[in-house]
Amino acid sequence: MQPEDKASEHEIASESADNNIDVTPSLEELLQLAERKAQEHYDAWMYAKAESENIRRRAADDTDKARKFALERFSTELLAVKDSLEAALNVGVATIESYKDGVELTLKQLGSVFEKFNLAEINPVGEKFDAHKHQAISMVDAPAGTEPNTVISVLQKGYTLNDRVLRPALVMVAKN
Repeated sequence: MQPEDKASEHEIASESADNNIDVTPSLEELLQLAERKAQEHYDAWMYAKAESENIRRRAADDTDKARKFALERFSTELLAVKDSLEAALNVGVATIESYKDGVELTLKQLGSVFEKFNLAEINPVGEKFDAHKHQAISMVDAPAGTEPNTVISVLQKGYTLNDRVLRPALVMVAKN
């Protein structure tokens, strides 16, 4: 190689050294980047936490409203029954027969409200005793031909709401 070639090689080497400046970020830059990312993640976490708290609060409010107004339709239907009873009390001249007719109509009206809201009567005369639907008050001697553990009489009717027992029927059951 000639001395001129060596000089140009040296210039090329020095230029390439200048072009290959260290582009690795400093520790300070890396720390700043990490702090920005941490802040972004923290902000996102706080937003998600606040959003979930709002959802929980809205759900609790909705549950309270549902509980508060769940009986609204049922209550509205019962108002007609109450109106009928009040009208019966306001009748000036009435006979026992007219009162009886009015009470029967009011009872029929109440029965239709019960039916509309799946409130069913439990009147188990002649059925086998069922501890889930009936509460035995006493056991009595059965009339001839009656099977043991059969409901002989009902002292108080029971009721179910959507096939769930609200109040069991109070019954007398035939002895073995």
